[in-house]
Amino acid sequence: MSSLHLAIILPFLIAIVIPLIYPFTKRIHTGWFVLLVPSALFAYFVSRTSDTANGGAVMEEMAWVPSLDIHFNAYLDGLGLLFALLITGIGALVVLYSIFYLDKTKEKLSNFYVYLLMFMGAMLGIVLSDNLIVLYIFWEVTSLSSALLISYWFTNKGSIFGARKSMLITVFGGFAMMAGFILLYVETGTFSIQSLIGQADIIMQSPFFIPAMILVLIGAFTKSAQFPFHFWLPDAMEAPTPVSAYLHSATMVKAGIYLVARTTPIFAGAPEWFWIIVITGLTTLIWGSVSAVRQRDLKGILAFSTISQLGLLMTLLGVGSSAFNANSLSESALYGAAIATAVIHLINHATFKGSLFMAVGIIDHETGTRDINKLGGLMAIMPITFTISLVGLASMAGIPPFNGFISKEMFFTEMLTVTSMNFAGVETWGYVMLAIAWIASIFTFLYCAILFFKTFFGRFQKEQFNRTVHEAPLGMLISPVILGSLVILFGLFPNLLVTSVIEPAVASILPHVPVEELSIDMTLWHGINTELLMSLGVIGIGSTLYLTYPKWKSIAIMQHSRDPFNRVYDKSLDGLSSSSEWITKLQMTGRLRDYFAYMLVFIVALLAYAFVRSNSFTLSFTATEETPVYLYAITFLLILSTIALLFMKGRIQLIITIGVVGFLMALLFAVFSAQDLALTQLLIETVTVVLLLLAFRHLPEVTKEIGSRVRKSLHISISIAVGILVFLISVSAFALRTEANFTPISEFFIENSYKLAGGENMVNVILVDFRGLDTILEVLVLAIVGLAILMMVKHRFKGGEDV
Repeated sequence: MSSLHLAIILPFLIAIVIPLIYPFTKRIHTGWFVLLVPSALFAYFVSRTSDTANGGAVMEEMAWVPSLDIHFNAYLDGLGLLFALLITGIGALVVLYSIFYLDKTKEKLSNFYVYLLMFMGAMLGIVLSDNLIVLYIFWEVTSLSSALLISYWFTNKGSIFGARKSMLITVFGGFAMMAGFILLYVETGTFSIQSLIGQADIIMQSPFFIPAMILVLIGAFTKSAQFPFHFWLPDAMEAPTPVSAYLHSATMVKAGIYLVARTTPIFAGAPEWFWIIVITGLTTLIWGSVSAVRQRDLKGILAFSTISQLGLLMTLLGVGSSAFNANSLSESALYGAAIATAVIHLINHATFKGSLFMAVGIIDHETGTRDINKLGGLMAIMPITFTISLVGLASMAGIPPFNGFISKEMFFTEMLTVTSMNFAGVETWGYVMLAIAWIASIFTFLYCAILFFKTFFGRFQKEQFNRTVHEAPLGMLISPVILGSLVILFGLFPNLLVTSVIEPAVASILPHVPVEELSIDMTLWHGINTELLMSLGVIGIGSTLYLTYPKWKSIAIMQHSRDPFNRVYDKSLDGLSSSSEWITKLQMTGRLRDYFAYMLVFIVALLAYAFVRSNSFTLSFTATEETPVYLYAITFLLILSTIALLFMKGRIQLIITIGVVGFLMALLFAVFSAQDLALTQLLIETVTVVLLLLAFRHLPEVTKEIGSRVRKSLHISISIAVGILVFLISVSAFALRTEANFTPISEFFIENSYKLAGGENMVNVILVDFRGLDTILEVLVLAIVGLAILMMVKHRFKGGEDV
């Protein structure tokens, strides 16, 4: 096992160990042991930065299911390294924060850290997997583990509701994404992402291109809370704050961003990719920023701000994808600069949003509320938390000298570039896109101001709190202080990570554009230009809106903090529940014959479709031989017995006649030299007849059912359909044997039964060796039925009375 594989699996291994050591860590917080995992992994990935420098990459292979082209291949390039550093670095800070946030005497910490490590390992698996199926498996593990983390406080109904919502939406997106992956495989014959990138031209010519692209994007949009799938994220804020800081600001919601970035070289050649991503990103950006202003809960504001920022990142990736359609290298570099901006803002967002979630967690932890209508005047009481919030909110609002200002200015630059872009009709809508981006930035400034001033300024109302409010303990402040310091550091020295992290990540997304062509050189002061004037306009208009906030906050739309799309979700869930109940009542009638009818209708429909679709009907009697007279007699008796079943009134007569049919079938098997089948059929028929006679002896007489004529007609139709279909399949299978290129499968077993399995009885070898798994499952089913019968007989009487 390679070091990259070990890095992915290590969190899962430690997650298995945690419940075993938890009983022995009562005196020490379990988080101190867990902290070693992300810290060690972060140090490991820092040591691998030399492998990705100058666009380098490392592939470490491990075969898993080679017959299906499923390989656990770990691929480390600039993009994977960037996300791995975020996952482990932010993960270490979150674990440190949780040590002081979660009370070891009141919380079930073993569960929390098992779920957290599961999530960390799954995220590493996503960003380091080269195989799409392996990526999908880890993708769904993140959905499962995140739902477990959201519902960690399972006694809270809101936690269960939020976990279920996130699970339903993200798993739905995962299924869609998997379908897209399968379409890509159908066209190319590979699940390897790097191989798919090499066949991008072939994929674009495929009729599956658009469906595969849309399905993959559905997976990305649901995971990254893009409009209209965004509404699961605010309800996920019922999770403990360490979970929100980790999953919903820095890692899980970035998985969709990663997927879009990773598949950009595959799909970006199509204008549909550009338009879908840009329109979705801008819609999410403006919707999230406006919705954040309506919130009264601190985590609610941060949730919608995260949605908005994810829309900004998606917009940048969409704009940057136009580099694949540029007419020259210089034009590709011009358009591709948006990808560099996305990578830079990805890092900046993780730092300032992570610190803000932790600051909000401190406020909630120390005051017992997140309602901005109750908060106020905390600046003097919680000065360190105030400073952390000031730095994080100023960065998110795009105010210098913090890192968010730099990436916001670069975002404006890229949107200005769109206005002059000559690609797929963009020039018509370029200024509309620019206006949406600028308006969204105004609302971003506004909700940052609301959160900041409503929380830390004004009058402190002591009576609103049921506890003594004070600053958080030192341990809880370490992680947000580190993140806040990075916000300042990356603002004052913005080029610190350019050569080691940013350029390799951009090179992974834009393999055809040399990094030196992009000229990634950031600075706080870039002169008086359009971007700076746009920023001044954002600050000016945003400040005016905040100062007039008391006058317009009573507008009807401002009184509804819940996203309107929740109504659609609620109605859909109610409709799904009621329709499921209706279908269940329709199907679960309690009649065995109805269950058989449903199964047979499905089987007939499926086989008939496959039969017609494959044009398999063939009729040929060239290989037929003369039929002996006794076969006519046996066949006549078989048909006569079968028809007689329709006219039987009593159960005993029915059972006896069914037995006759079974024994006649055994006779046919014996005539055609299938002695094993004949013996099996005889045993089954004997046991069946005896058991049915014993059981039916205790049943009441058959009564005529209401509507039996309609039911009988339906059953007759189904029976005829089954008979016709089986007849056609049998005739076609017989005719197929006469074709010159047909090789019966029996020849394989004749040649290999002794050679491969060492058995002289071919039937036994097929059952035990070639179809051993089927046989084991059949034996398992029989064993379960046998146990059930044994328990029923054992408990039939208790103390001499029926139970």
